[in-house]
Amino acid sequence: MVSLTATDFFPVAIGCKLPVEKVTVVNGQEERSWHKAEIISLRFQDRGEQATQFYVHYDGFNKRLDEWVPFDRLDLQHVELPKGKKANKAPPPPAPGIAMVEGSGAAVGVSGGSVLQKRKRGQKSQGDGDIEGTPEGTPVPATEIAASATGGTFSKQKELEKLRTSGSMTQCLAEVARLKNINKIVMGKFEVDTWYFSPYPEEFTGSDRVYICEFCLSASETPRRFERHRAKCPLHHPPGNEIYRDSASGISFWELDGKKQRSYCRNLCLLSKLFLDHKTLYYDVDPFLFYIMTSVDEYGHHILGYFSKEKHSAEDYNVACILTLPQYQRMGYGKLLIQFSYELSKIEKKTGSPEKPLSDLGLLSYRSYWMDTILELLYAYRGEISMQEISEKTSITAEDVMHTMQAMGLIKSYKGQYVMCLSKSNLEHHEKNMRKKRTRIDPKKLIWEPPRFTAQQLRYGF
Repeated sequence: MVSLTATDFFPVAIGCKLPVEKVTVVNGQEERSWHKAEIISLRFQDRGEQATQFYVHYDGFNKRLDEWVPFDRLDLQHVELPKGKKANKAPPPPAPGIAMVEGSGAAVGVSGGSVLQKRKRGQKSQGDGDIEGTPEGTPVPATEIAASATGGTFSKQKELEKLRTSGSMTQCLAEVARLKNINKIVMGKFEVDTWYFSPYPEEFTGSDRVYICEFCLSASETPRRFERHRAKCPLHHPPGNEIYRDSASGISFWELDGKKQRSYCRNLCLLSKLFLDHKTLYYDVDPFLFYIMTSVDEYGHHILGYFSKEKHSAEDYNVACILTLPQYQRMGYGKLLIQFSYELSKIEKKTGSPEKPLSDLGLLSYRSYWMDTILELLYAYRGEISMQEISEKTSITAEDVMHTMQAMGLIKSYKGQYVMCLSKSNLEHHEKNMRKKRTRIDPKKLIWEPPRFTAQQLRYGF
C-alpha cells in the first residue's frame, strides 16, 4: 500500500484498489461512506484532474453497484498497486475525446467513450472467434487494433479491457465484463438507476438520462425528443393479445410473438439488459414468445415486468428470461409472473423450469415461490403423496421439488426410508403467508391455448 500523487496515479490507475467515497441515498438523505474499490476503467471528459472519471467496483458489493466516480472521491493515500506495476511519472492527460490505448503507442480518436474502427475488407479478428467472419464495417475494439500492431500478442488484461469497451451487438457470454454505459432511465413518473451494460446506440451513452416510452419502449436521449415521440406514439398497451385480465387488481397479461412484434420485443430486450447481468440476447427475438404484465389506469397499460419462453424448448424450459422492473420490485409482482408461467404449463399439461443460470434476485424469487407452493399443497393434503404427484399437481419439475424440500428440511429418514414431514416452523411460515393479502392469478380468467408451430414456422433467419 502506497501514497501517490495525482501525476503518479494516472498511468497505473486501472487495476488499483483504494478507498472510494460511496454516496447512498436512504429515505431522501445522502449518506457518505468509504469503501475499498477496484478501478476498472477511466475516461477523460475535459482537461484536468476533476474532469477525469473512474469506473469502480466496490469489494464485497454486487456488480450492479459499479459506477463512475469523479477524481475527488478517491483516497490516494492508501493505494494498492496491481502486481508488477510501479508508479512512474505520467504523460499529460490526452485532449478531450482522446483515449490512450495501451501498447499501441498512439492515441485513437473516440466518440462517446468507446474506441472503434472499421474492419478492412477480408481482415479477420485475432483471438476473437465470436467476431470473426463479421461483415465489412463491423466495429472492432481498439485493443484488438493494438494487438495487431504488436504482432498479435495480447494479455488477459487487454482481453478484459476489450470486453469492457466493445460496443458490438453480437451474442457473447463474456458480455458480463462490459462497463455500464447508461446511468439512469426515466419511465413515466420514475427515475431509475441502471445496473448493467446494454447495447443501446452510441448516442445514448453521452446522455445523463435516457427517456423510455412506457408503451412502445423506444428510447430518447433528450426530453424534447421524448415529448415529440409521446405526441405521435399510437400505443397505449403492448402490441399483442390480451390473454388475462383481473379487473379488481388492474393486472393484465399480453402475449407477443417475437417474429411478429419484432420492434417492441427488441426494445424490451434492450431495456431488460440494463437490469440483467446474464442476458446476452437482444436482436434475435424470433424464436421467443413474450408475456408482458401490465397495470391499467386512465392513461393506458403500464409495463410492470415480463417473461419470455422459447417457442420450442428442447429442455422443456417454461421461462427463458424473467424480470420485474426495479420500480415495481418488492410488491409481489415477481411471484405473480412466476405463478402465471406455471399456469401456462398446467394448460400445456407438462412440467417446467426456468432456464439457467438465474440472476441472484430471480433465484430468490423462484425458491420462495416453490417453497410457498409446496407448503400450501402439503398443508391441505391428507394421505400419502409422492414427489412425482407434487410435480404433476404444481407443474414444478421433480428435480426442483426435491431440491426445495431438501432446503426446507422436509425430507426425513424414518425406519430406513425417506418420508416428508412438516415441522412446526414450516407450518408457522405457511400460516403467516396465508394471513397476507396478496394478488394471485385466477386460472378462470386466463383465456389461452398453447400456440402450435409448424416446422417451417420454427425456421428463423433474415
